[in-house]
Amino acid sequence: MTDLVEAAWRKILATAGEHTGPGDSPLLGPFTEMVRVAYAEPQLRQLHPWTGMWELHFSRCTGIRPTWDIPYIGTLADGRYYVEGPLRSSPRIAEADSAEAAVAMIIERLPPGCGAAFAGTAEELALREESGPE
Repeated sequence: MTDLVEAAWRKILATAGEHTGPGDSPLLGPFTEMVRVAYAEPQLRQLHPWTGMWELHFSRCTGIRPTWDIPYIGTLADGRYYVEGPLRSSPRIAEADSAEAAVAMIIERLPPGCGAAFAGTAEELALREESGPE
């Protein structure tokens, strides 16, 4: 795992459970659980994580523009989870009662040969993959 990937995970893990006050979102607890379960999974821990809108995304590169070839997990108001993607325009794959089940769905859908995140941009990763093994 690259230092950039580890740093991104540590930041998300450190802030995922932060309470901001009495008006905390009911999504906070399920989101925190989702992040912890995903991090515990070695295949996901080697990918570059990013979050937004109570969702956890994974990229095969560390650069600014992420790869959009891995589904992502989001939290539902009832404490359950959904799996969508890989693109925002893709239909919902499924809903799950537990973070473990949602993470398992992501692992089942990882791209072939998915390994540790590439240190660089999505474009650089695509060029590397086009050129084949070194």
